[in-house]
Amino acid sequence: MLLRPPGVASDGLFLFYICAKNIEQARSEERVQGMGSLPGMGQRPMKEDAMNEDVMLRADEKKINWYPGHMARAERALADQLSRVDVVVELCDARIPRASRNPDLADMIKNKRHLLVLGKADLADERETRAWLGYFRAQGIDCMSYDSIRGKAKDIIARIEKASADAVAKMAAKGVKKTVRVMIVGVPNVGKSTFTNRINGASIARTGDRPGVTRSNQWVRITPYLELLDTPGLLWPNLSDQQDARALAFVGTINDNIMDQQMLAIRLMERLMEDHADALMTRFKLKNNALRGVPLLEEACRCRGWLLPGGVCDTDRGAAVILDEFRAGKLGRITLQKAPVKAPKETTPVREAKKEGQTS
Repeated sequence: MLLRPPGVASDGLFLFYICAKNIEQARSEERVQGMGSLPGMGQRPMKEDAMNEDVMLRADEKKINWYPGHMARAERALADQLSRVDVVVELCDARIPRASRNPDLADMIKNKRHLLVLGKADLADERETRAWLGYFRAQGIDCMSYDSIRGKAKDIIARIEKASADAVAKMAAKGVKKTVRVMIVGVPNVGKSTFTNRINGASIARTGDRPGVTRSNQWVRITPYLELLDTPGLLWPNLSDQQDARALAFVGTINDNIMDQQMLAIRLMERLMEDHADALMTRFKLKNNALRGVPLLEEACRCRGWLLPGGVCDTDRGAAVILDEFRAGKLGRITLQKAPVKAPKETTPVREAKKEGQTS
C-alpha cells in the first residue's frame, strides 16, 4: 500500500506524483537502453509532449468530458426553433476561438445567415484577436470581436441588420415590415446572456459566472422589429480533442465540479509558462520558472501565502484562486490559441487529432 507523503495535499496530486516518478524512471531506462543502439534501431522514443499528455490522462484517470442531459434536450429545442429565425449569432471565446466553436452547430445553422462574434475580447490579446478575425474572414465567415466591457449595442445591431437585409427587403417588396428574429448560440459560459442583456439595455436574460446557468430558450424583444432568442450553452457529446477540452476547462466552459481543480490549475500554469511566463510569475510571485507539476502549484501557494497550519501548502485554495484570477483577466490579456497562418478550405469548425508535439 502506498502512503501519501505529508507535503502532498490530495490523493489526486499524489497520483500525479507517482505517475510522474514512474514515467521519469521509464525515460531513464529508455536512455540507458538506447546508448548502445544505432539510430533507427530498437523502440522509437516517445516525444516529450506525448509523455506529458500521458501523465495528464493517468493523473485524471479519465478524459475531460461534459454533456449533461439538459444539453441534449436544449439541442433538440434549438433545432426546432431554427425555422423561425433569420440570423444566427454564434459567440465564441476570443481567448480560445478554435476550442470554443461547437462543430455540431455548424451543420445545424449552415443554411442560415451567420455572424460569428469573438466575445470576451477584453480578456484576449488584441493582436491575436485581429489575427483570428483575418483567419475567419479568409474562410468567408462574417465575423467581429466584441468587448464585454466597452462594447456598444448599436455596433451589434448594425451587423445584424446587415446580415438580415435581404430577408427584410424581400418582405418589404410585399409591403410587409418584417420582424427580424435572431438566435444567439455558443458553448456554456461564453457570455450569451450578458451579450443579450447588453443589446437589450437591461438585465432580462439570467446570467452567471459559471456554465449551465441558462437551461432553456428565452425570447427577448429588443425593438418592435427585432427579437433575440437566448439559448443554453451547448457542448458536443465527445470531446475527443483533449487539448481543446482542457482549453475549455481553463476558461470555465466546463463544470469545475467534474474535474480535479488542482490538476487543472497545474496544467494552466504549465501552459502559461510556455508563452506568458512573466505574467504568471509576476501575479503569483514565483521565483523559479523551471518548476512544473505539483512543485509549481506548491511554489505558488508558498509565495502567495496559501498555507495551512504547520506550513502545509493549501493547494485546494491555491488552485481555486489561480483559476479564478486567470478567468477574470487579472494576469492580463491572454489568448491561449493562436490563429493558423493559413485558413483551411473548410468553412466549418472541424475537430482533428493534434499531430504529435503540436501545441495549442
